[in-house]
Amino acid sequence: MKFNVLVIASALLASASVAMSATITGFAKADCTGTKGKSFNVKPNECSTLRGDSAKSIRYSGVPNQIKFFISGPHDICTRANLTRGGGSGCATAPPGFNWESVLIS
Repeated sequence: MKFNVLVIASALLASASVAMSATITGFAKADCTGTKGKSFNVKPNECSTLRGDSAKSIRYSGVPNQIKFFISGPHDICTRANLTRGGGSGCATAPPGFNWESVLIS
């Protein structure tokens, strides 16, 4: 009986941690087109980079409240906010002449 309770509790914790994150995927061109980059899970209230890469557009899903997008440039890790979107899913394209470098969800 103790084993079953432990297994169920572990499964609930694992599913809760996945539900508490959003998924982002970078793309080389506007409107989430072109070459698709890697997908990453992003935890709330943690600045997340594209692991040393940048993207012209980012597809996002599972955002609980809002997502902020930060453009590339000097000191660009979650310091140059350019766009904020509400929760849910969608695609965000960086402004002309810039790429997205990092995101922050809440």
